[in-house]
Amino acid sequence: QVQPVESGGGLVQAGGSMRLSCVASDRTRNNYGVGWFRQTPTQAREFVAAISWSGAITYYGDSVKGRFTISRDNAKNTVSLQMNSLKPEDTAVYYCAADRGGYANRRADLYYYWGQGTQVTVSS
Repeated sequence: QVQPVESGGGLVQAGGSMRLSCVASDRTRNNYGVGWFRQTPTQAREFVAAISWSGAITYYGDSVKGRFTISRDNAKNTVSLQMNSLKPEDTAVYYCAADRGGYANRRADLYYYWGQGTQVTVSS
């Protein structure tokens, strides 16, 4: 069983950058597919980005394409989300999720393991 752990959230000004990290591994394997989702108190959980276990397949939500980049370093069991040109509407709690099959999924219901989330606040 894996417990994804996010880090790197905080406060940033609009136009700035921030990097989130997710560690998703257990004692026996680290070949999980990983997705990032975000949610605000008034909106449903939104897909942000996903990456397959090999890193060969990546997907992005329409609202972040061209600004966010997902990548992974399997030697460090870490998936990163580099967020550039941040906007106030990017403000949300960002969640990391792990897929046991190693796939990159856009749908939240296909992920079995979820982190606790990290707050990202973009000020205008």
